[in-house]
Amino acid sequence: MEVTLSFDNGPEPAVTPRVLDVLKQFDVKATFFVLGAKLADPERRAIAKRAHAEGHWIGNHTKTHSVPLGRLRDETAMFDEILDTQALIGELAHPDRLFRPFGGGGEIGPHLLSEAALRVLKNEKMTCVLWNAVPRDWEDPRGWAELALAQCLAQPWSLLVLHDLPTGAMGRLRIFIDRVLDHGGRFRQDFPPQCVPLLRGEAVASLAPYVT
Repeated sequence: MEVTLSFDNGPEPAVTPRVLDVLKQFDVKATFFVLGAKLADPERRAIAKRAHAEGHWIGNHTKTHSVPLGRLRDETAMFDEILDTQALIGELAHPDRLFRPFGGGGEIGPHLLSEAALRVLKNEKMTCVLWNAVPRDWEDPRGWAELALAQCLAQPWSLLVLHDLPTGAMGRLRIFIDRVLDHGGRFRQDFPPQCVPLLRGEAVASLAPYVT
């Protein structure tokens, strides 16, 4: 069992530093897919800088996390969702310019991207990072760790989506990491190939399932 941890929708001053403390304790490296609207706040950007300095990767998770890009008809707003956020990430960006689309409840489908959004990702030589394990920690802050472990045990390599949000869920992160290690699992930072259909602007798998 191999697990790649990712955290969406931060940074949050009341949560993300504690997540970083836990990851540091276990020497686990993760990816934080941040929101541009939050990164515009200096306090939150400082947290992203800390994450970057500690070896975590910083990715783009849109500016407002309001509408999946495949359902966004305003192309100007769509450009802002991707490009404004990338500009705010700035020097914290991973060399592969990581981008995770907004799934709307963790669902994967053609609502993730529009044709225009895909053109932007290709032109900007960005990398689209999806997922294959979503324990819905935002809905079940206390029980998500058990579901996450079951999802990870069911496949050889899981790219897990968690959320560094003030729901109380990240209070269970230490327990989850302990349980993975107790089961002989290991953590890694890179992504399962099947979760990366677009790499540095080049399609490496069919993108049709993700584009409206």
